[in-house]
Amino acid sequence: MFIVGVDVGGTFTDVTAVDTESGDVRIGKVPSQPLDEAAAVLAGLAALGVDSAAVRRLVHGTTVGTNAILERRGARVALLTTAGFRDLIEIGRTKRNIPALFIPTFVRPRPVVERPLRFEVAERMLADGSVYRPLDPAATAPVLERVASAAPEAIAVCLLHAYANPDHERQLGELVAARLPAVPVSLSFDVVPEYREFERFSTTVLNAYLQPLMDRYLGGLEKRLFESGYAYGVLTVGSSGGMMTVETARRLPIKTIVSGPAGGVSRACFLARHAGSGDFITYDMGGTSTDVCLVQGGVPVTTTDNEIGAFPVKVPQIDIHTVGAGGGSLAWLDVDGSLQVGPLSAGARPGPAAYGLGGTEPTVTDANVVLGRMGTDRVLGGTIRLDAESAHQAIARLATGLGLDVHAAAEGIVRIAVARMTSSIREISIARGHDPREFTLVAFGGAGPMHAALIAEELAIPRVLVPEHPGNFSALGLLVSDVKHDDSRTRVGLLGARRDAIDAAFAEMEAAAVERLATEGFAAGDRRIDRALDLRYLGQAFELTVPLAPGPLDLGAITQDFHGRHLATYGHADPAGDVELVNVRIAARGIVDKPLPRAYVARGQARRGTRTAWFNGAATSVEVYEREGLATSTTLRGPAIVEEFGATTVVPPDWSARVDESGNLVLERG
Repeated sequence: MFIVGVDVGGTFTDVTAVDTESGDVRIGKVPSQPLDEAAAVLAGLAALGVDSAAVRRLVHGTTVGTNAILERRGARVALLTTAGFRDLIEIGRTKRNIPALFIPTFVRPRPVVERPLRFEVAERMLADGSVYRPLDPAATAPVLERVASAAPEAIAVCLLHAYANPDHERQLGELVAARLPAVPVSLSFDVVPEYREFERFSTTVLNAYLQPLMDRYLGGLEKRLFESGYAYGVLTVGSSGGMMTVETARRLPIKTIVSGPAGGVSRACFLARHAGSGDFITYDMGGTSTDVCLVQGGVPVTTTDNEIGAFPVKVPQIDIHTVGAGGGSLAWLDVDGSLQVGPLSAGARPGPAAYGLGGTEPTVTDANVVLGRMGTDRVLGGTIRLDAESAHQAIARLATGLGLDVHAAAEGIVRIAVARMTSSIREISIARGHDPREFTLVAFGGAGPMHAALIAEELAIPRVLVPEHPGNFSALGLLVSDVKHDDSRTRVGLLGARRDAIDAAFAEMEAAAVERLATEGFAAGDRRIDRALDLRYLGQAFELTVPLAPGPLDLGAITQDFHGRHLATYGHADPAGDVELVNVRIAARGIVDKPLPRAYVARGQARRGTRTAWFNGAATSVEVYEREGLATSTTLRGPAIVEEFGATTVVPPDWSARVDESGNLVLERG
């Protein structure tokens, strides 16, 4: 039997299968099919020679929801809200974020729900959860008739202060379901049971915006897999790094927005625990974008406040920063003649010019082919053989506009892409008080190992680690994720006076979590519940999340932990200041069996030959090696190139690479 991880990316779909008996790992990569993702999944299984009937667990990560929001191709949504608040999702917080602050032509993005599709309901709940104006079903009926006449594909119910008392939302949800039984409904209390109305409303509207699309996608994927012989449920990795069932993903698709990238971070943390390493920065460069995340003490930084397409998304998620710089990112000339790279991508079809699938625009991949850093004698993704001449022609046309020779233009493209990715890492490290020199850069993705040393050089990061199977690393990460359910309650008040409220909130959430995990088949010994509190100093507007130790609450220790975290995050703390509680959180996990890393054994011939590559404007003869043939303790002096299925590692001049006992490639300067 096999457990299978599938990472559906913008350019390639990565498929990884692990034999549960022998531990053998099979990896594959097939072109993504944006309008038929299920076909790409089945093609990936076929490429690995894995019969669907022999798969015991299939976990997949996807960017379908993310792309739908960015491309504005979600459902037609109707919004039901408290009388007087239909414009809240458009007014927002009336602020313009940097860099929009300095753009005189800036236009605020249109909400995904136009004003005619926003409907008001006569009811009012107060911030303490008391009812100010009851919900009258008879008075609501005409509103629901107008909603039905608008023919929405999904409905978002966002009532004021529903986090404090969800009774009105539940009642309204039942009335909507009775009048429009075929239309999916998102209740804000179910999506984000926390205060801050704009963020809660925005997240709930986006959840409704994705529901029909994700329902068709996940339902179609599950149906195609069942028809092919797969007999179990399909699992999806959520933004917080844990798995969720198809039923949960269909109901709460907003929790899948960084699904694929979260798998890579999970895998890096899993390997770090076995290697005894804790502080690193993950660097995942694929064909369309690059995702980076800071991990400290083996735990990734998480957040509940993020944005996608300029819309707030308030769900627990690994704090992954994405930049539109990947192997397929297009290089182009701006109106002033300057060279730009990304964010537009050539995608899977037609792809870079080197793919030979009809693409003619130069990309980062084409630049690396021209520079000799990427070989053309391998079949990429099992189906694509790179065409050096097409890449050369695409870069040459751009070089003419720049007045440069083709190799100088190619190096310029790579340097600009590196600068964009470096800036993203600075945001999650230096901008938050972390010194990148104290971290290891863990590089994966199809294009990550090719550029990792250049990134590290810019940031003075001393070491780069390229794990085994970097091209399929996120797909492997899907196999080490546990089923996870996040829940929270808002309970604002001074920490010292809220012990009873905290205990009651934990009891309520944990009872629901245990019931859910039991329904999903997890025995008591396979369940784990982690607790946390969102705290701030009295008078502050935003809070920090403080994890709690198991056992009874120790408010004194929790307060001291908060002071320390505040000092580390903001550079100051007030030990005498009053600490205020905002939210109570849990993360409930169902522990699944995970394939352990196997002992590394070199196989085959290491040295493949030499080829000419360009570094710093000069051509040089470079040794080329096969990754699988490198024995442990092998040391390579740069410049050198290490090739394997799905990825190429470039060791620049003045760098060296060695193979550690786990089979990782460790690159170091000097």
